[in-house]
Amino acid sequence: MKLTALAFAVAFAILTGPAFASQCPVDMAKIDAALVTATSLTAEELAKVKKLWAKVEKMHSEGNHERAVKTLAKAKAILGIE
Repeated sequence: MKLTALAFAVAFAILTGPAFASQCPVDMAKIDAALVTATSLTAEELAKVKKLWAKVEKMHSEGNHERAVKTLAKAKAILGIE
């Protein structure tokens, strides 16, 4: 049973990795586009989004795509985009 669960977890990680990897650039582009027109953000919100974006760039380059996508979701929520 433990071996089956481990095998499932490994297979899931292998199969979902590429999906998360391709999602990062798409979300990063959405954030870039939203930042150009984001005039209603406070200075604090803008700084937070830029900080999150920098973290995502590092996570993505390190191959930590699942965490990057979750972090991107936080930035997108601040910007009010999907």
